[in-house]
Amino acid sequence: MPADFFPPRPAVTPKIYAYEDTHPQYAGLLKVGYTTKSVQERVAEQYPTAWPGEPPYRIVLEEPAIRSDGTFFTDREVHKMLRINGIPNLGGEWFRC
Repeated sequence: MPADFFPPRPAVTPKIYAYEDTHPQYAGLLKVGYTTKSVQERVAEQYPTAWPGEPPYRIVLEEPAIRSDGTFFTDREVHKMLRINGIPNLGGEWFRC
């Protein structure tokens, strides 16, 4: 069997994450996302303005987006399962939890 029959896997580890914005208007909401970079880096990209002190968010979930058979899944599949289980979606990737 040729050595390149099974191509090497990419050197990324996809992740599912959830975070809450600490601004009072977002109380009780979680944003669920997917990234192939660090979760901290990805969430910080969503807050491009520099701020003094603590970041205006708190990461509450960071898990590999890999099934037990080695295949990947994305946040879209997580969003679908949240809706199926009755978690209200408030638009985009925000869910009331």
